[in-house]
Amino acid sequence: MLRSVILAAARSSRIERLVATTSATRAVVDRFVAGTTTDDALRVTRELVADGLTVTLDHLGEDTLSADHAAAARDEYLRLLSALADAGLTPAAEVSVKLSALGQRFDEKLARDLAAEICAAAQRAGTTVTLDMEDHTTTDSTLDILAELRRDFPTVGVAVQAYLRRTEADCRELSGPGSRVRLCKGAYAEPESVAYQSRLEVDKSYVRCLNLLMAGEGYPMLATHDPRLIAIGQERAKWYDRAPDEFEFQMLYGVRPAEQRRLVAEGYTVRVYVPYGTQWYGYLMRRLAERPANLAFFLRALRSRR
Repeated sequence: MLRSVILAAARSSRIERLVATTSATRAVVDRFVAGTTTDDALRVTRELVADGLTVTLDHLGEDTLSADHAAAARDEYLRLLSALADAGLTPAAEVSVKLSALGQRFDEKLARDLAAEICAAAQRAGTTVTLDMEDHTTTDSTLDILAELRRDFPTVGVAVQAYLRRTEADCRELSGPGSRVRLCKGAYAEPESVAYQSRLEVDKSYVRCLNLLMAGEGYPMLATHDPRLIAIGQERAKWYDRAPDEFEFQMLYGVRPAEQRRLVAEGYTVRVYVPYGTQWYGYLMRRLAERPANLAFFLRALRSRR
């Protein structure tokens, strides 16, 4: 019921205007989304890098339905990467790319080719790219495209989702030398046939995957705000003799900023996932609709600045 209400709200231009213009709801947007323009992304990146944080930037836009829109998404990433290099913000800042924004759902070759152009631009800018992971129906396609991209751009990273039953096996495959893997819990509403449903099962899977990545030869990127999993990540890094610069923590922009800075002060690398773009409304509403429990999470985060 709640999910249906949120999805209905996502299609309402009236509610979008209300969210954009009401001070209380606008505060939520401003906290979790950097802004709508490349300049907004650069401004926030400068602030975070000045605090010792690293950044991955996501230009908002999913489920692209035409080649023209896919090319426009590519063009924005090229502009962003050029601007980051000109501002001296690389390699501290990299970019995250959703292949669906590049046309993955209707033309995988187009998505791969556009992603390759973005990877080449990132290489010229002195940084790299991480492929975001979306719902389980795109996992095989994303990993196939990753393998193709890594032939020319071996530093390309990828996100994997601990709540999928397949992810433990994927982590084994992805734990080789130089492989950059972002491990997150997962935020999409997935069926029990492919995904663990309880929080305990997801957390156990996360720890199993974390161990595989830490024991491997790649570069683990632990995307979590969970204090227990952060502590486990620290302990496992010590167990596997990993120095603080041999893995990193990742957190969302606007979530637990004091914890981000605490970890940096202790010598860890912390990368902040920063979304920006004109499609911020759909982004926020889809995140809530994918798992309505996120609504309470965002409201708690808004009340707590820690």
